[in-house]
Order: sequence, then structure tokens, then C-alpha cells
Amino acid sequence: MNYDLPHIPERSLKPRNNGLTMMMDKGLSIRQAEDFLSVSGNYTDLIKLGFGTSYVTPGLEQKIKLYHEAGMKVYLGGTLFEAFVVRNMFDDYRKLLDKLKLECAEVSDGSIVMNHDKKCEYINILSKDRTVLSEVGSKEAGIIIHPAMWISMMNKELQAGSWKVIAEARESGNVGIYRANGNAHTLLINKILAKVKKDDILWEAPQKSQQVWFLKLLGHNANLGNIAYDDVIPLETLRLGLRGDTFFSHLPIELKEKVDQ
Repeated sequence: MNYDLPHIPERSLKPRNNGLTMMMDKGLSIRQAEDFLSVSGNYTDLIKLGFGTSYVTPGLEQKIKLYHEAGMKVYLGGTLFEAFVVRNMFDDYRKLLDKLKLECAEVSDGSIVMNHDKKCEYINILSKDRTVLSEVGSKEAGIIIHPAMWISMMNKELQAGSWKVIAEARESGNVGIYRANGNAHTLLINKILAKVKKDDILWEAPQKSQQVWFLKLLGHNANLGNIAYDDVIPLETLRLGLRGDTFFSHLPIELKEKVDQ
């Protein structure tokens, strides 16, 4: 840090298992990626090349190499995985991961209907030589999944070999674990947390209000994803109590009382 300041919470150290920040790259250029790493690399653990952007983004392999050299786990968006699967091209997808030298993969079924046992089979196959993140929840607004089903799918996917299960919200943050207005499905999330370890879940939280909500619920080392490239440092200040929304989260009570006087 640039200077000393007391009462700042201790962040987990990289490579870490909790306190993860996943940045969603929706088509950054090489120069933008370099600029991003120069200021936000220390605070970022995972890079998701969102949905199918890797198909059309120039300089893809060069950008992946940049991220890897900075110590990032990089993976293709789950929608691209589904695009291969729906075309009966899973083996081609695995060859693509080899070609791009990607050690991470995302398995999802947010856009297509997939038998859950088949999804777990894909997870198991990929997890033999890769770190797998699997996404639970539909990308389609209005589809309600019962909490018991969320819990069952998450636990089965972890058992199949997922390193983390991702709670779906899309990049817009208004489906899955959130209502159409962006507010969290509190009952759903609390029921999930009662049955699934919090460090095993990566919560998609693209909106600041959602990031604040999870940090207050789970603490500064919550796993958060779908963070915009220019929101990584603002998120880090939220984690550390250096932004108005979480300003008093880590101050000792005597300082809070002094302010109240």
C-alpha cells in the first residue's frame, strides 16, 4: 500500500481460496489489458473472457499470455462452452482449451437445457486436468429455481470436481440470485449458505450495491465475480472499508462511539 492506515482488514494472500475477485473481460484490447494489469493486477485472481467474446476479440492468445504471466487464472465464458456442446463439439472445446493453454474452464447450462448428470460428467472430465468453475442458475429472466435445487446442484457439482460453483446473475445482475430490480434474493442466498460452504461459492455481483450487500453479509474476503475492469479497485476499497458504503465495517467500537459524540 502507498501509506500506513490502522484498522484495515487483512486480505487473504494470493494465490487464495477466498476473497477472490473475478474480472469479466468483455473484449479489452491488448493495451487495455496491459493498463488494467498495471493498476488492478494485484487485486484480481480470475479473468473470465465473457460469453463468446473470445471468438471475435483480436490478439486473443497474446492477451491470455499477458494475464497468465501476471498470475491470473483465465477461462472462457460458460456460454461459449454451451455453444460447443449444443453443436456436439465437446472434444473440439477441449482441443481449444489446449490450443489456448488454458488451465481453467467454466461449465454452465444457463442458456441451454442440459441433464444435470451430463453436466456433472463434463465437470468430471474437465477437472481431471483443469481447474473447473461451474455455474448454477438460468440466464433467462423469470425462471425460478427452488432453493433445494440450487443447493443440490451446487453440492453435486462440487463433488463432481468443481473448484468453485458460480451463482448466476449475468453481467447485468438482474437474474438468478437477484430480482429484476437488482436486489438480492435474500431467502434463497441464506438457504444456500446454510448448506454450501461460503468459500466454495463465487457470487456474481456486477453492481456496486450487490458487492456491498455480500461484503456486509460474508465479510471482506467474500468471493465476487463479474466485476467490470474499471470496478476492481473500487471493489477493493469496499473490501477494506475505504468507501462510504463500508466505512464503519472494520473500525473498532471506540472510534465509532467517538464519531457519535
